[in-house]
Amino acid sequence: MSKISYYTAEGLKKLRDEIEQLKSVERPKASQAIADARDKGDLSENAEYDAAKEAQGLLELKISKLEEVNANARLIDESQLDVTKALVLSTVKIKNQLNGMEMTYTLVAESEADLKAGKISVTSPIGRGLLGKTVGEIAEIQVPNGIMNFEVLEISRD
Repeated sequence: MSKISYYTAEGLKKLRDEIEQLKSVERPKASQAIADARDKGDLSENAEYDAAKEAQGLLELKISKLEEVNANARLIDESQLDVTKALVLSTVKIKNQLNGMEMTYTLVAESEADLKAGKISVTSPIGRGLLGKTVGEIAEIQVPNGIMNFEVLEISRD
């Protein structure tokens, strides 16, 4: 059974661009490497040929997996999202109840998570804990060292 994943328009374009890059640039390179190695003589003792064939197999596996992800990808219709609740694509400003520290995260699909850019996955502990919360609510989030409480200060869509 295939897993459906949700993407923003930007994330879906990035996925499709990567598939195109692998097919149109990397695949021909792999075929050329095999041809070059084949031209060097006896295939039974040609380590370069074996390595090129293995690299091609790994590339084809990666292309296949990305195509499966693409086939099961769904584009998120941002206009249909409820702006009063923390959902996928919400930018949520939260306050740690223990130390008063404020943080802002954008909740995204797992494949688009990038902590440095402030994007956390809805499947992460914090992302899961914030889903469905409204401004003023306290999210109790189970983390490895216990339970953390975050107050939802703002919810917006970018």
